Order: sequence, then C-alpha cells, then structure tokens
Amino acid sequence: MNDIRRTILWVIFGFSMVLLWDQWQLYNGRVATFFPAPSNKPAVSAPMAETPSAAAPASAAPASQQIAAAEAKAEPIRREKIEVRSDVLALSFDTEGGSLVRAEFLKHSDANQADKNFVLLEQSKERVYLAQSGLIGGNFPNHKTLMTLASGPRELKEGRDQIELRFESPEMGGVQLVKTYIIQRGHYDLAVKHELINKGANPVVPQLYVQLVRDGNKLAGESSFYSTFTGPAYYTEAKKYQKIEFSDIEKNKFEVDKQADNGYVAMVQHYFASAWLMAKGIQREIFMRKVDTNLYAAGMIATVGELAPGASKTMDATLFAGPQEENRLEALSPGLELVKDYGWLTILAKPLYWLLDQLYKLLHNWGWAIVALVVVLKIAFYWLNAKAYASMAKMKAINPRIMEMRERLKSNPQQMQQEMMKIYREEKVNPMGGCLPIMIQIPFFIALYWVLLSSVEMRNAPWIGWIQDLSAMDPYYILPLLMTLTTLLQTALNPAPPDPMQAKMMWLMPLIFSVMFFFFPAGLVLYWLTNNILSIAQQWLINTRMGVPPQFNLPKFK
Repeated sequence: MNDIRRTILWVIFGFSMVLLWDQWQLYNGRVATFFPAPSNKPAVSAPMAETPSAAAPASAAPASQQIAAAEAKAEPIRREKIEVRSDVLALSFDTEGGSLVRAEFLKHSDANQADKNFVLLEQSKERVYLAQSGLIGGNFPNHKTLMTLASGPRELKEGRDQIELRFESPEMGGVQLVKTYIIQRGHYDLAVKHELINKGANPVVPQLYVQLVRDGNKLAGESSFYSTFTGPAYYTEAKKYQKIEFSDIEKNKFEVDKQADNGYVAMVQHYFASAWLMAKGIQREIFMRKVDTNLYAAGMIATVGELAPGASKTMDATLFAGPQEENRLEALSPGLELVKDYGWLTILAKPLYWLLDQLYKLLHNWGWAIVALVVVLKIAFYWLNAKAYASMAKMKAINPRIMEMRERLKSNPQQMQQEMMKIYREEKVNPMGGCLPIMIQIPFFIALYWVLLSSVEMRNAPWIGWIQDLSAMDPYYILPLLMTLTTLLQTALNPAPPDPMQAKMMWLMPLIFSVMFFFFPAGLVLYWLTNNILSIAQQWLINTRMGVPPQFNLPKFK
C-alpha cells in the first residue's frame, strides 16, 4: 500500500511539474509546451521608424497624452545620425530629439551570428527600440524637435575617460532644451543632463519626460523549452519590482505608481536591459502606454517647477543600456539588479550567485565554477542526503521480504497492509523517510537553475573542449546524453517497486523530463549532470556502509 502511495505521490509531483511548467510559459507570454491552447492574437509587425506615432488612448494619463499629442502633430523632418564609440559601446544618436536610436555592445557577440556584435537598441524596418526624452506642459522641445550638435570628439581615444555630446534645441514656447550625454570608459550607463532655459518674457512650468519605446516582437532564437520575460518593468520602494506584459498595456490592464520620488523604468529581456534612472527625491509619475501598432512606451514624467524669465534649471538622469551584470546594476541604483529576474526564489538565488561569482574569481572558468558550486551545495546538504539515502538503503534491504509477503498475501489486501506495516515497524523503516530531506533541498536547486539561466556571464563563456558557450545548447548533445544516463542510473539504484505500473512510471518520468535538457543551455545541463554524479556517489557509499550492496534494479515491463 505504501508503494502505491509513493507512486501516486510521484505521479502527482510529476504532473504538477508539467502544469507548473505550462503555466510558467503562459505567464511569460509563451505557448504552453505540453498543453498548448490555440492563440487568437493576430500577428503584427513593427512600424517603420519614420512613421509618426499615433496619439495615446483616451484612458492614458493626462501627462502621457501630452507626449502622444506632441508626436502626432510633429512633421517628418530631415535629420542625421551621430555615431559615437567607446571601449564597450558603439552608439547612434538622432538629431531629431537627440534620442539614442542604436546601442551595440562591443564585448558581447550576437547569439545567432557569432561574427557580429550584439545590438540592443535599434531603429530599422525590422525592429524599433529607442531611448527618448523631452519636455511637455506647453509647446516645448520634445523628442520630435530637430536639434543641433555642438562639435566635439566622437570616439574615446587613449588617454581619455569620457566623451560629451551636447544637443541644443531651438527656442520653443520660450524654452530651450540642452541635452548633454556623458559616455564613460568601461560604462554601459550614460549620464544625461537636461538643461532647461527660459528665454521668453513669461514664467513657464515645463515637465521633463524620459521614455523607452520598443516593439512587442519576440526575440529571435527564443527557446520553446524554457521561458524568460521580455517587456517593460518598473521599480519603486512602495511597489518594488513590477513587470508589465505588452498585452496588459494593450488592454490597459495594469497599475503603476502615479506619484513617487524614487524608482526607475526599464525594458527587460533575457541577459540585457535598458533603464531610465533619476535621483531619489525628484517627484515623478511613472507611465506605460501604447504608442502605435505593436509599439509600446515605458517612462517617467518629472516635476521641474516654475522657471522665471531668464532662469535655467538642470535635471539629471541616467540612461542604462547593457548586460544584466548584477554587481554593476546594484552599484547604479537600488533595485536595478532585479531586472535580472530570479522570480519568487530571489532570496535564495542572490546568495547563490554571490557564491558562484566568488568561485569564478578563484577558478577563472564559469564551467568549473558551476561544478564547484554544486559540490559546495552537496557538502552543505550532506547529512540531509545521507538520511534520505539511508532510508532508501533500508527499503532496499527489506524489499525481498516485502516482495515475498506481497506474493503470499496477494489475495488478502487487508492482511497484506497489516503485515507490511509490521515489517516497517520491526525494521524501523519510514517509507517516506527519503522524501522530506530531498524536498527541503528542491528550492535551493531551483534557485540555482534561475541563477544559471539568468546570468549573462554564461554567454560565450567556454568550459572545456566542445563546450565553448555555456548559454547555448551542447552542439553534440554529449552532456544531455550523460545526464539522461545518470538519471536512469539513479533510478536503477533505488528500490524496485513491485507493481509493473509503478515500475513503468519510475522509469518513464526521468526519460520524459530528460528530453527537455537536450534543448537547455549547456551550463544548466552541466549543473544537473554534476548533481546526479555526486548523488550517485553518495548513494553508493551509504549503501555500501550499511551492508546493502549496490544493485541495479532494471525495469520489467511485463
């Protein structure tokens, strides 16, 4: 009876994992892997970059309506692109609004074209992803205003630590906007100074807005077997980190902090992000809006205050566009590291990442750091695992006695159950004793899974031989095959269920879940493979010490 209960628990656990996986896929806007539902959502493509944006929907906040109105009445104009290059970034700015319209990362290659650098921000027929800013509250300069660029260096030469780009708008509504970008050596964050000058005869009350505009297209090369979030997000001390689906913006089914004096807005995708940051204490309104067909904006509107004639005021902001390197993000702004999303296990994932980072500094190889981290976790949980394997060993030792009893009393189920409980009491065996210690460890290993899946450090990071990118699939499927074999070996070392149906489930479930690992990044498979090998070694050692010779219980599907 206890064997049946154990099998039922395994079946429930396995089916729950399948349902959780499908719900996670749906939560992140993907198609369910096991039970896909037909999609009624029409496919749309990004608009031409030069197409003027339509006005925001009537339900948008009044301030964001003003931004949309400025876009709608702007006329197409001729402008030029300004190319700037640092040691880590190749950037393109548009003199229309002084906007950042392209960001290429010189230290990160494209996952689909290894000979090209990765591009995050872009303005083309295929993709729209821009960083814009401007003024509202009157007929003031905005991201559609043609600006002029002051002369200066456009490449970070040896001996220089930063480049400054100064865009100047014409006077509009009595106000001139001077936008200065400061690009520093080794930095993915740009300091952006907005200087507002009242050149008119009357006081004005402008507001500064910053926004990230992106199409809702899926990323090229996304995996169907694991899911990561793509879309806008924001952070405030009150609401903490919040992700907003493009579909929720489409349906206006979302909430944001209307007023705050802290926080940021971001556009997030796997491994990379962009964000607008402002200093704490500046009053701001956070907004999300649909700009055009398949085009969405996330931004902040900051209070400037009244500007008297002849007065000026500088509003500082920071624009980040780069990889989700946790230490770099933490140094920029509170909560910015959360764009590297570990989900509900962040409290466990962050210390695990810290430990992984320390091991990398010691070993100088992310693959060996993963192996070392699994070893450290196995040592930390050694006694819990020992209790679990000891319980399994006792079950294995009495298994022949139970099999004989089941065969003898198969016509009397009630007496069989009583006799089985008597054997367990005599031998001091708890049939569920191997489950609890393993269940305690599951959150830690799930957290480590998200650490490895989310860490940009795994991109293009080699391990040994044929594994030259821990974020990509094993090109020869060697690691997934080894992981499948070790999983089956673990199953063979466990006590064999007497019931053929139970035996089938015990063998088929590991095979089913192993299939997914053929499509997982090599770093994740390496982690599970290392865990399997260490678990087998510990189980073998404990069985031997307890006088239960290791025995392979092969399946019998008769």
